Amino acid sequence: MAQLPEFASPQFIAIEGPIRVGKTSLADILAAKLGATRLCDFEDNPFLDGFYKDQPGSAFKVQMYFLLRRYQQLMSLDLAGNRHQTVVGDYLFEKDKIFAYMNLGDAELGLYNAYFELFDEQVPLPDLVIYLQANAETLRRRIARRNLPREREISDEYLEEVIKAYEHFFFHYKKSNLLVVNTSEIDFVGRNEDREELLRRLRQPVQGTQYYLPLGSAGAD
Repeated sequence: MAQLPEFASPQFIAIEGPIRVGKTSLADILAAKLGATRLCDFEDNPFLDGFYKDQPGSAFKVQMYFLLRRYQQLMSLDLAGNRHQTVVGDYLFEKDKIFAYMNLGDAELGLYNAYFELFDEQVPLPDLVIYLQANAETLRRRIARRNLPREREISDEYLEEVIKAYEHFFFHYKKSNLLVVNTSEIDFVGRNEDREELLRRLRQPVQGTQYYLPLGSAGAD
């Protein structure tokens, strides 16, 4: 298969979407195809267990931990100094505010926003954002398949709220070129046909906001 892409490559690609939508898997696939530097989101947040157990104050600690670690990682890049470097990451810095507005009280949000605005002015902006969508039923199946104890604590109501928050955020997102991919009916990790079709779409340029609605395959989740 030809190397991705057949057009001028975006230097910095960020992949986004709700839990278990396939961000990490797609980032791994693209980084391997492009020979890119791989940015990984942080799954070692020591405050997550407390958050899923509704411990007081844990939400603010979770948000600040993610905000600081992501800021440090993005600031370590030297995209301007190395124009031949390609970077693929499985998070968008700005989306951190989705969860802050969902989970923080007014006083906590005010402090959080002060740090966010300071950091957001400094971090590099992706050339392309890939937003992976999936419905709640699909995400719940994938969460069950992964079978992590803390993820089993996520309620159906909270999952629906996350999905709606992502949809609202990306409906208004204009800072980068954006490709919206519906993954509810495909399995680009487990099915080679689905993966190759998605990669074919990614070999085409994305200008502004565009949508990719694959036909899907029977039984995909």
